[in-house]
Amino acid sequence: MNELVLPLVEVVSNSGIYAPFYFIIFHFIRQFVFVPVSVVCVAGGVLFGAIYGTIYSVIGITVVSSVFYLVVKRTPGLFKKIIRMKERWTRKHMPMSVGQIAILRLVPFVHFHFISLCLIEVSKDFRDYLRSSLISNLPLALFYSFFGTAISGFNPVLILLMLLGLVILFFLLKRKEWVMKWEDFFQPAR
Repeated sequence: MNELVLPLVEVVSNSGIYAPFYFIIFHFIRQFVFVPVSVVCVAGGVLFGAIYGTIYSVIGITVVSSVFYLVVKRTPGLFKKIIRMKERWTRKHMPMSVGQIAILRLVPFVHFHFISLCLIEVSKDFRDYLRSSLISNLPLALFYSFFGTAISGFNPVLILLMLLGLVILFFLLKRKEWVMKWEDFFQPAR
């Protein structure tokens, strides 16, 4: 992966005034070359500093999230297939809150678009999705832009404690309501 990321970071860093624009495009390209979001956010912190790296990462991640929403909503067959696959993996548990989704965004090995799908499920419309997406993308960009370079120096015990803290926060921020559909409660006779 370094063979692919380093040349792209080099192109962005040598782009002068167009570097922020190329960096935002890099966020969009990242999903097609299987580069984790966290790696791109760390690169943004290194290239532009913590503040501007966070701003450009939030813009790039939000653009990617918006495009995902529009593509999924415009192809209902694909959306239904993805929802069925998600329900098979999560076994139809109650929807997550935006706070839980924001915490899941911080975990590097949870797929970005899977989390976006969870966000689509708890949003009423595109405007609500965009607001929730911005809220859940901000901690991701902040964390990896500010602390991304320091994470590599942490020892494994500290990393495990951080992950444990995220798990505890995940359960503390869960929704306090349970929504059950009629079909789920009364299963049809077979």
